[in-house]
Amino acid sequence: MTGTTAPAASRLPGVRYGAVVRHADERGALREIWRASEAGDLDPAHTGSPPGTSPAYVQANLSSSVAGVLRGLHFHRRQLDRWLVVSGRAWVALVDVRPMLAGEPEPGLETRELEADEWVIIPAGVAHGFLAVEPLDLVYFVTNEYDGSDELGFAWDDPAAGVPWPVLDVTPDGRPILSERDRRNSSLTELVDRLRNG
Repeated sequence: MTGTTAPAASRLPGVRYGAVVRHADERGALREIWRASEAGDLDPAHTGSPPGTSPAYVQANLSSSVAGVLRGLHFHRRQLDRWLVVSGRAWVALVDVRPMLAGEPEPGLETRELEADEWVIIPAGVAHGFLAVEPLDLVYFVTNEYDGSDELGFAWDDPAAGVPWPVLDVTPDGRPILSERDRRNSSLTELVDRLRNG
């Protein structure tokens, strides 16, 4: 039994997309959501870990969102994420901040809609967010246990990031439902300045 389809490339270094294989019959279905031998070794540069270390997934979370919820844009210096859509659809935005930290004027940007059984690997330095196009369950594996010290981000609608979020028909004003944290996020420029000077 194979667990996933072959990974698909991305324009953003270290980002990969794929899908798990669903084995179904009249009783239901089985999905192998992760296998160490298929995942291979994680590159310390993609996880924000020191060179010479052997990073690994250390925590898994299940995020459930009603249609119209937007979570992001979140940013980690010391964490790689592997997201898997369990049910529903997620409109995903990835903003590669690494070029700006290296002195380039603009970030990289990639968007994609993920459906059930599809996954994406997001390296450290790539800000990420998703919009629940419909009720959504998303499992994510991370390489750093949560302690709050690496939970950074910037405004979901910052023009400097240029994310073309879709207009919603599930909220009265067409705008996403945000957490208090995501409402308060600073700008991308402020985040980059803070990281360069901190």
